[in-house]
Amino acid sequence: MKKIVFTGGGTAGHVTPNLALMARLRSQGWEMEYIGSRDGIEHEIIRHEGIPFHHVSSGKLRRYFDLKNFKDPFKVLQGIAEAHKLLRRIKPHIVFSKGGFVAVPVILASRLNGIPVISHESDLTPGLANKITMPFVSRICVTFPETMKFVRSDKAECTGLPIRETMLQGKPLRGLSLCDFHSQKPVLFVMGGSLGAQRINQAIRESLDALLHQFQIIHICGKGHVDSSLSQVRGYRQFEYVKDELPDLLASADIVVSRAGSTSIFEFLALRKPMLLIPLSRQASRGDQILNAESFEKMGYARVLHEEDLNADTLLQRLGEVQEQRSELKERMASSPFASGTDMIVQLIEKHRLPGR
Repeated sequence: MKKIVFTGGGTAGHVTPNLALMARLRSQGWEMEYIGSRDGIEHEIIRHEGIPFHHVSSGKLRRYFDLKNFKDPFKVLQGIAEAHKLLRRIKPHIVFSKGGFVAVPVILASRLNGIPVISHESDLTPGLANKITMPFVSRICVTFPETMKFVRSDKAECTGLPIRETMLQGKPLRGLSLCDFHSQKPVLFVMGGSLGAQRINQAIRESLDALLHQFQIIHICGKGHVDSSLSQVRGYRQFEYVKDELPDLLASADIVVSRAGSTSIFEFLALRKPMLLIPLSRQASRGDQILNAESFEKMGYARVLHEEDLNADTLLQRLGEVQEQRSELKERMASSPFASGTDMIVQLIEKHRLPGR
């Protein structure tokens, strides 16, 4: 039986694209296991999928000075030894990495074991882990066409992002029913990431009366950020966090307001949901969301509102622009060659795997 080991962790964005590939490979008879970190978000996500999970030591790769930078290289070395032992026992035909610091020891151990590795970079500019491991992988799949200039041309493939099939199977009427909405007024879907986004929450609530004249609103506001004083407002439905309901809620949406994490925006692209993207500022991130959002705007899939410019007035103005250009945005999304990278990545996995073991 063909066998694959997945790795990657640190954030949900380093894990959830793996789920799309796992579902497809499982249907094709592949056996799979996962190597991650003990305390990372990947442990909980993968355990829920019923896939064998193993943890290895890993040091966080920091771009800033910290005393832990002197200790963490030894954790990476320990992780390489642990991953080397695991891979010799599992004997996979290939390793697929979604990035994050835990992937570094796994990829290096794979190289020592002669196991081919395919890695994937979600953001427009490669993360530090993918930069470090690039010499040791067989192919690196990228999500944005612009990323090709940052990676070795002999290893790069622009595939887009693997999209979970469940995200494409939502039912609009079920989403409306979950919120006690009707189909006579468009739905605005607002999401600020798994922990919410205070600036977005504030702007939505400050402009709520004006927005409700145009939309019914689904607001994923983050844990602890539900405003109970607004719980009885008709046409406005708040959730701290959604999981199983997400495909149905998104299916019912006409326009999306969101951060610009690559996993989310490529799911919106696959669903052809016109977007207003409010990326994390450079003060709160390395700037990858800004580049992601600007790329989508350039390709005609979204409009961008930078967080520094966000307030109730600018939110209403930009949303009006998205509403006016909604048909044009949907048309461009429908012609995108990168709506889902699942098929292309599965083909690369088959092409580069070791022969039967």
